[in-house]
Amino acid sequence: MTVDIFDAHAHYDDEQFDGDREKIIGELKDGNIVGVLNCGSSMEGSRNSVELAKKHDIFYAAVGIHPEYADKFDNNTVIELKELVKNKKVKAIGEIGLDYYCRENPPRSVQKSTFIKQMELAQELNLPVIIHDREAHKDTFDVIKQFKDVVGEIHCFSGSVEFARECLKLGYYIGFTGVVTFKNAKKAVDVAREIPLNRILVETDCPYMTPVPFRGRRNRSEYIRFIMDKIAEIKNMDVKEISKITISNTKHLLNL
Repeated sequence: MTVDIFDAHAHYDDEQFDGDREKIIGELKDGNIVGVLNCGSSMEGSRNSVELAKKHDIFYAAVGIHPEYADKFDNNTVIELKELVKNKKVKAIGEIGLDYYCRENPPRSVQKSTFIKQMELAQELNLPVIIHDREAHKDTFDVIKQFKDVVGEIHCFSGSVEFARECLKLGYYIGFTGVVTFKNAKKAVDVAREIPLNRILVETDCPYMTPVPFRGRRNRSEYIRFIMDKIAEIKNMDVKEISKITISNTKHLLNL
């Protein structure tokens, strides 16, 4: 049984797809993938995401600067992001946020400053945000709660049920990747069990975060089926219902 899939967060611009990108995207289009949000991490990634969205009907783009590149953000970045957003297939500002896990990343103060500036941009442009939060739950929440008119997704959610509830109060969606299928993913399973269906998104973060049974391989959008199967099991529902709900949620967030 096949079910339709909207991949709420992907990186098909990643160099891991350089050898066969068009072949894979052709397979997505011929299959049961109804939509893909390709998220920029750097300015180059943002530009490439827009080009993918312009070229392929099922693709949409998010543009923004990942915390890994927070020290590259300046006034010229804002100008170019605003220019990219003029394309109608740009539907969000992202991937933005905080990452305190990688020691090589820019200082926390720099990450926060860049995060806030991009939240301001989303507010100005009336666009949702795609948030990266890795081991920075408190600081992430402290920033997003300052922008009550901005909604979005907490991508690859790794926080507690309590943190999820606080994000839900601000109108955010919770994104589930292949992590929810891992044997040691108790926290992700607990969150999936507790949060309401109308706030769940499913995503690959491809080429990363590949679900079981393909863990360790390059990820791709079809594998979201295994994430939906796991959520259906947790929620005691039919996977077709999970498909319908997550597609509807993604379209609602992106104003499609």
